[in-house]
Amino acid sequence: MVDLGSRLADVHIQARTLLVKAEIETADLDARLLVEWVTGFDRLAMVRNPSIMIANDVSARLDAVLVRRINGESVHRIIGKREFFGLEFTLSPDTLEPRPDTEALVELALPFLRQRIAANGIADLIDLGTGTGAIAIALLNQLPELRAIGVDIAPGALATARDNAHINYVSSRFAALHSNWFAEVTGGFDMIISNPPYIRSKDIADLQREVAVHDPARALDGGPDGLDPYHIIADHAGDHLRRDGAVAVEVGFDQRNDVEAIFARSGFTLTGLQKDIAGHERAMLFMKT
Repeated sequence: MVDLGSRLADVHIQARTLLVKAEIETADLDARLLVEWVTGFDRLAMVRNPSIMIANDVSARLDAVLVRRINGESVHRIIGKREFFGLEFTLSPDTLEPRPDTEALVELALPFLRQRIAANGIADLIDLGTGTGAIAIALLNQLPELRAIGVDIAPGALATARDNAHINYVSSRFAALHSNWFAEVTGGFDMIISNPPYIRSKDIADLQREVAVHDPARALDGGPDGLDPYHIIADHAGDHLRRDGAVAVEVGFDQRNDVEAIFARSGFTLTGLQKDIAGHERAMLFMKT
């Protein structure tokens, strides 16, 4: 593994070499992030002081995290945090990592919520399956007049979401609710938003190891066709929307038509679409007809 008594620059090279040999596609970036995290020396320090000697105990800790990365655990799960929409979010075993694709959902929701705030002075949002709270908290950060409830079935996820609301200075406008979808939800909202589990059950084992092994299964599994959560949301959303409210959901890259049909059967019309960074139709906005 990493040689004892090595310089900072050599440690980075050794870490990268180990990850390349393990066929980690992002070996260079992952090595840099893990070396920075373990040693406490950032990229600038590596440039300015490449000859700094790394203590043996630090090298041992780096070895341990490199083994975790080689065994398929993602860098962000090892570090315990990830950036989303310009904010930092802590992770836990009960949460998915907030990923760039989901920023499309935030971008789709923002104009609608701005309109509601302009009309009413305030808006209320409920985020189903909130996980880290990333979606709701990103929207709260952008919209000071927004209030949000994050719903999750996992108590650990709710604790993480509360922490993230505090870290990002929106805890006074964020509440966490333990509920299985709408079971404990009362009242009406301007928007219902969700990045639900949408992977087909049979496909989970074929996902990247970082996801299939280390992400919580119930946050991935959308049932036999990946569409179970959309039926639940479409069936019950109308009972919890204020007049002219909207539902915004993230979908799999090939699910747009199926999800549109599900919501249409419950009386919803597709009024907005947002593509992700790869050009896939990733977020959908519906209103009751």
